Amino acid sequence: MKVMLSQLEARLASLSTPVLVQLPAGQWIGPEDAPVRLRVRSALALPFLTDGQIGSLGTAIVEGQVDVEGTMRDVMDAAAGLLDGEDPLKPQPGRWTSAVGKMRSMAMHTLVRDAQQIEFHYDLSDDFYALWLDPRRVYSCAYYRDPGMTLARAQEAKLDHICRKLQLQPGERFLDIGAGWGGLLLWAAEHYGVEAHGITLSHNQYHHVQQLIAQKGLQGRVHVELCDYRQKSAADPFDKVASVGMFEHVGRANMPEYFQTVKKLLRPGGMALIHGITAGGVDNHELGAGMGEFIGRYIFPGGELLHVSTVLHDMAGSGLEMVDTENLRPHYARTLWSWSDALEAQLTQAAQILQQQVAPERADKALRAYRLYLAGCAMGFERGWMALYQMLVIHPDGDLRQGKLRGAQSAYPFQRDYMYR
Repeated sequence: MKVMLSQLEARLASLSTPVLVQLPAGQWIGPEDAPVRLRVRSALALPFLTDGQIGSLGTAIVEGQVDVEGTMRDVMDAAAGLLDGEDPLKPQPGRWTSAVGKMRSMAMHTLVRDAQQIEFHYDLSDDFYALWLDPRRVYSCAYYRDPGMTLARAQEAKLDHICRKLQLQPGERFLDIGAGWGGLLLWAAEHYGVEAHGITLSHNQYHHVQQLIAQKGLQGRVHVELCDYRQKSAADPFDKVASVGMFEHVGRANMPEYFQTVKKLLRPGGMALIHGITAGGVDNHELGAGMGEFIGRYIFPGGELLHVSTVLHDMAGSGLEMVDTENLRPHYARTLWSWSDALEAQLTQAAQILQQQVAPERADKALRAYRLYLAGCAMGFERGWMALYQMLVIHPDGDLRQGKLRGAQSAYPFQRDYMYR
């Protein structure tokens, strides 16, 4: 124990953001005026501080073994300092390429398991999410086209950015795979005159979108289904397809099938916009230092992060052609800090909502987990541990591989001017 305490003192002394730690026996280590305070209730959590396992430290906080005080920005600065050389992007070779890894990924992403995993996250509580999301409840990276934009304006800019990239036209049939609370569906219908279809596995989101459709009188132009992407009929393909914040839930083993499904659902010559979180490292299947395990346990069970090169590989393998890719990583860092700040400003109300709407054994843990998750992901995007890509693809009208007479045709102009007019 003396050796561990000596290591802890040395680690705390090295931090640029000071931390004061109370040990289980009651003594304190660190400067008294530190902006971050940790009360360690269990000695089992001490190695997480000395070894830089900040994901495991987060687990200890969620489980009540450690209490934390301080702003989330200070807490995350301190957490980054605790890493002390531990690489969150440390390669994990063979995890996906091995037969065992592929079987594990497939087992995590059956129709039944995926439905359960989506329900765990997205059906937590609509009122809880409404506290810290924008009024449209757009639960994905915003687009700060102008630096002075509010979160709400930046989310509208993101919705419009997607619609512009897809060149949506009145009367086109548009599909949103993983439609969330309906922000993109309704924006596309109201501002671009499309016939919008959405699918989701979240019961809460499904009912919310149905209510919005009725309130806005859009029953004939906007439709939503409770449906897995693998179950969506491709009998009548769509002109345009979007999938926003969705492929993170698909799993490495199912990515080829996912892109093959996107292609089947998209008419030849049509365009799709794939928007999702990717790994910052080429060979890490999740964030290291215990952070990936934390997110999988408390936030996104079954979630898998792929490097953008892997995503593009599987996309090309399906016969889709990538025509434009844009990295919005800094935009997601700012989005997540906006969400985190909004939640931190309403912690009492958030706790009341969860206690009323969530099973008692999960309510307190969920709030502690989301506080760490939102701020931790903001830090992760700032530091390049994760990225956010929008990939615009076409379903070629012709055969890319056989060189048939028509070749690869589409409506895409192969220049970006139209996106920014």
